[in-house]
Amino acid sequence: MADVEDAWSPVSGEATGWLKDLDPEHCHSGYEPPRRPDAAWLLHSMYVWKDGLVTTTHDDVHQSARASGLAEPDAAGDVDLGDLMEGAVVTGTRLGRGGHPGQGWRRLRWAELARGFGEPVVPQGERPGSRCLRQAHPTGSWSAAVEPPAEGCLDRESWRRLMSLLVRHDVDGEGRRCLAYYCSLVTGDWDRDTVLAGRLGDAADLYDHPAMQSCPSDLWAEDRSWVVYCDWDLWGTKVVGPPSLIESILADPELEALRLPWTG
Repeated sequence: MADVEDAWSPVSGEATGWLKDLDPEHCHSGYEPPRRPDAAWLLHSMYVWKDGLVTTTHDDVHQSARASGLAEPDAAGDVDLGDLMEGAVVTGTRLGRGGHPGQGWRRLRWAELARGFGEPVVPQGERPGSRCLRQAHPTGSWSAAVEPPAEGCLDRESWRRLMSLLVRHDVDGEGRRCLAYYCSLVTGDWDRDTVLAGRLGDAADLYDHPAMQSCPSDLWAEDRSWVVYCDWDLWGTKVVGPPSLIESILADPELEALRLPWTG
């Protein structure tokens, strides 16, 4: 990963100033840009086991493992978290980086699951997140046969596919200078903004930057012609830019994306 660190250099946090002006309320979880002039949301990938859904949930599995002594006690340092976690639900949702779980799993499209339950992919007025697909996780915990969408980070395969589309549609291609912002919830640094600068051609490798636990919260072209936004609390990644780019994202068979007009 040394190559990634060589390719992306730290720059002043003041580079996020224009994003703060656009979205002053989201400084700690990422800055959401408005439609510039078009926008689409990439839905973070989920996966289902080859044999299909089961009624056993991730929380059922966790509770069973704890009761049998197969799970490590919930603890932080010298503090036993057992009492503090009483009543908490293990949802099965990852936080941060992720990708295809491997052999035996297949991609489960949001649209497929929504059709099965007769509900919208993303309810009117909502962003992609925990309030979506509620019938698939009514107690908060997903079926143990499902790897649900990751929170806060696009999946690895979709990130790399998105970067290839950006290279194809940007007039400067791989040579486009970009900036990447990592929010405080990702870095743990509450005193300064963490911003890196590099080339679009090297942006795919940002996903596995060794100093980070996520893809960038915001990635944008230096000329601000497009922006990628990934909020630490959401299951979707917003891309804003020219209509030709957005249409290519919506039409790409490797991605699952949709417009949410109410998000601006």
